[in-house]
Order: sequence, then structure tokens, then C-alpha cells
Amino acid sequence: MPQCPLCNAVSSNKYATATDVEYFTSNNVFDYYECSGCEILFIFPMPVNELGIIYPGNYYSFTAMNRSISFRIKDFIDSIFYRKILKQVPGNKLKALDIGGGTGTLLDSLIKADKRITHTQVVDIDIKAKKIAESKGHHYYNGTIENFSTNETYDVILVLNLIEHVADPRVVIKKAASLLSSNGVIIIKTPNFKSLDASLFKSTYWGGLHCPRHWVLFTKNSFQHLANDCGLETRHFSYTQGAPFWSFSILHWLHKKKIIKADKGHPIIYHPLFAVISIITAAFDFIRKPFAPLSQMFFVVTKKTNN
Repeated sequence: MPQCPLCNAVSSNKYATATDVEYFTSNNVFDYYECSGCEILFIFPMPVNELGIIYPGNYYSFTAMNRSISFRIKDFIDSIFYRKILKQVPGNKLKALDIGGGTGTLLDSLIKADKRITHTQVVDIDIKAKKIAESKGHHYYNGTIENFSTNETYDVILVLNLIEHVADPRVVIKKAASLLSSNGVIIIKTPNFKSLDASLFKSTYWGGLHCPRHWVLFTKNSFQHLANDCGLETRHFSYTQGAPFWSFSILHWLHKKKIIKADKGHPIIYHPLFAVISIITAAFDFIRKPFAPLSQMFFVVTKKTNN
């Protein structure tokens, strides 16, 4: 029986079956289960020994996608959000850590948003990203956050689109909490599998599964419960656009209908329509935002005040 990686319960319901229809790294079939105990979605079995296969050399975070129009729009929107959050963090000089930060692109956006950031650290498993990140002035640790050791504490910690990629999100969040300064914030972005696009494309392929690279997915309630268990409290919560999930879902549907071509040499994310669909669906999501849960979530958490 599949066991929930968060609460260890063996009571779950089959949610979906999927293969890698984005990068076509494997023909393996993966099942996703929804835990009836803690309201998370998880892949089973987890391909923990296949990282070198399921993250190919042309994976988006390993490439210079920051040149695309859709990324620039996203970067502008994120910078506004960061600026608003960072105003609440005291101090003349701030230290920032990006867990899973790759080449440091998100830290670049963070520095644009607040010039008080004088020290930046990336923790990532991609050795190829090290040279690029360091050339931009970021410190770089090549490895997992679980193995990262430092005497520093950080005023801003980014955990963006990361916890869904790891086998045990609790370990990652606890480690981030241990590295957080007393007045610091952790900014977390992760998918929400209780959304319109998830429901519409559940029977074909929902892009939020990012199969087989997303292993654990949350809802608002299930993540807040995890954060509380890790000694953290939520200062801010908001839904945000899930344009990439819409794009993967729609383009895969078009691929199945033989309207577009997609294969290992032509990953869906690099299709010319990807950016177009992303822009349209991002606008659609922002219009819906006041009325409905979207497929990505932002949490800003701090240490509990009674700790």
C-alpha cells in the first residue's frame, strides 16, 4: 500500500496516473494518491534514484529562460510582491538564501526589489549552475539543503517551487526554519492541487503534476498545518497564477490530438505556443484571483512569536 510521506498513513485514494509528457525522459507510469489523513497529493513510487534521468540537461531551470517575454513579465510581477514583503523585514543589511536557486535568477529579482540585500546564498544540486551564480556575486553550495552547513542566519529565505520536488518536505521546512533569523521571513511558493485547471485536466494530464518531478503537493490547509508543526506561523497567504500548469496541460492535449509535435527533442516547454498560452492564462487567473483558488500559492512564514 502507498504510504503518505508526510503523516505515514496508508489510507489514500488514487488521484491520477501520468507519465513524463513534458520532457519525455522515461516511459514509466506513475500513480498519484491523495492522502485522506493530511490532504496532500503524492507520487508513488517516488523516483528518488532517478534524478539524473528525470532532470535532463535541457530542463528549464538549467537554461537561460530569463530571456523570454513570459519570464520577464513574471519577474516584474514577482518583484512587486517581493518589495511588499521585504518592507516588513527590519534591518539595514539583509542576508538572503535561495534553496534550489539554480543560477541565482530569483535572487537577482530579490536584489532589484530591495537594495538592502548584501549577502546572497544559493543551495542547489546543479553543479553547472555554480559558475553562473558565482559570476553574479552569489555564494553557492552544490548539494542539498539537508547537507548545507553554515554559521549564518538569513533574513529572507526563498523556497520557491521546491518542496513539491522533495521526498520529505517536512525536513526541508524544518531546516529552513533553523536558518531563519529572529525577524526573518521564509517565502514559499508551491502548487495547489485543488484548483480549476487541476480539475479540468485531471483525466488527461494536469501540468501541476510535472510528472515525475513533483512528488508532494499541498492545499492551503495542509501546508499551513505542516508549517505549524515546524514552529512557523503564516504572516501572509495568497493564491497566484498557475500559467505554466495551464500551458503544459493545454499543449499536451493538443499533442494528443496530433495538432502540435512534442517529443524528447521538442519538450513542451520550448514550444512557441507555451509563452502565448502562459500570458493568456496568467491574465485569466489574475481576473479569477479574488473569487477562486488558483493553482499556485504563496506563503510568507515567520518563527512563532511564542517560541
